[in-house]
Amino acid sequence: MGGDRGAGVLAVGLGLVAIADARRLVCDTATVRGLPENAANHEHRTMTTLLYTHPACLAHDPGEYHPESPARLRAVLEALSAPEFARLQRREAPAAPRDVIALVHPVALVDRLLAAVPQTGHVGIDADTIMSPGSGEAALRAAGAVVAAVDAVVAGEADNAFCAVRPPGHHAEPRRPMGFCLFNSIAIGALRARETHGIERVAVIDFDVHHGNGTQACFWDDAALFYASTHQYPLYPGTGGTRETGAAGNIVNVPLPPMAGSQQFRAAISRTIIPALDEFRPGLVLISAGFDAHKSDPLAQLQLDESDYTWVTEQLLAVAHTHAHGRVVSSLEGGYDLVALGASAAAHVRVLMSV
Repeated sequence: MGGDRGAGVLAVGLGLVAIADARRLVCDTATVRGLPENAANHEHRTMTTLLYTHPACLAHDPGEYHPESPARLRAVLEALSAPEFARLQRREAPAAPRDVIALVHPVALVDRLLAAVPQTGHVGIDADTIMSPGSGEAALRAAGAVVAAVDAVVAGEADNAFCAVRPPGHHAEPRRPMGFCLFNSIAIGALRARETHGIERVAVIDFDVHHGNGTQACFWDDAALFYASTHQYPLYPGTGGTRETGAAGNIVNVPLPPMAGSQQFRAAISRTIIPALDEFRPGLVLISAGFDAHKSDPLAQLQLDESDYTWVTEQLLAVAHTHAHGRVVSSLEGGYDLVALGASAAAHVRVLMSV
């Protein structure tokens, strides 16, 4: 799939060895939690982390039995209300302007989608993607959270940010909302970083159990945008094979078989994705933080747990400190077991804060 491929109507060397050795040295001396390489003597350094969310994201209600329910966000926010997260700087997610969303989605599609939001009841875009009266503002706030987080982190207002928002976004292709997703918030954030802030190379790492076909489609033809994904395969949406590498080798997919667990996941990250990231040298690291690869999740069959989300967040922070001045923005994607989702999101944010 490439560019707008798969789009439809509204119904989207040596340098590496040196880097690896440096990262290994930090592991040996500072028990890496994504800290910069000079942090061996600052093991307990804390990070400034922003939390973006908005009550409107709870008003998107795709139906009583739909897995992408408001209860998901409530579970995340409840977990992040624990005393250990009191240092989070909490900010209200703004609504993304149309011209910013248009960095990824044509204005005509944005207008049609928002016009289709029902006054009452529900409207189905496809069998899985359902809108209620609150869906339009929720989608605008979800995209706006990532945009505002990118602006703040690039401006140096914080080290990193987590966006606790819904609906998710990584399945939304440029011309096609799908897979519970309306606007591709993480892709919008990536384009915002480049077009507004001049970040030349932006990377998105996606560890949701489902492949982010939408982000891949957005990035396919652009050598300055990097997308890497671990995901279960076969599984919805059916994309994400190893041969899907983008027009410039800027797409890295590591499909995992059902019942794969920590060992396979960590090998995929450390042996394939991290070396590719180091070669790409991103100026900003974005994370599509889906927690549905957890062993308790009802929609898939991978076998991860909270320790894996702690570990992968540490690895991505280390990459960001090597190449991107530590700049990381993460946004919630999937995760459908409420207890596992809350615990996994807490594990992820705990590392962002380096608590």
